[in-house]
Amino acid sequence: MQVVLYSRPGCHLCDLARDALIAERARTPFDLEEISIEGDDALELDYGIRIPVVEVDGVEAFEVEVDAEELARLLRDRA
Repeated sequence: MQVVLYSRPGCHLCDLARDALIAERARTPFDLEEISIEGDDALELDYGIRIPVVEVDGVEAFEVEVDAEELARLLRDRA
């Protein structure tokens, strides 16, 4: 299972999303990739004000806020 976190440096909501993902990864194994949108015009256009954005296996699952309980359910259903 592949999870991607789109973020930018200095983003408090991104920090919270990362913490939720790392905590859940301790319970449910998955590959986590973090991609900074900073300085990438295409990513800025796609994700700009919606970050953090979390994709699970290529499907957008969360934007702006990651609900830890919903994340756990989603990942365990896919595992």
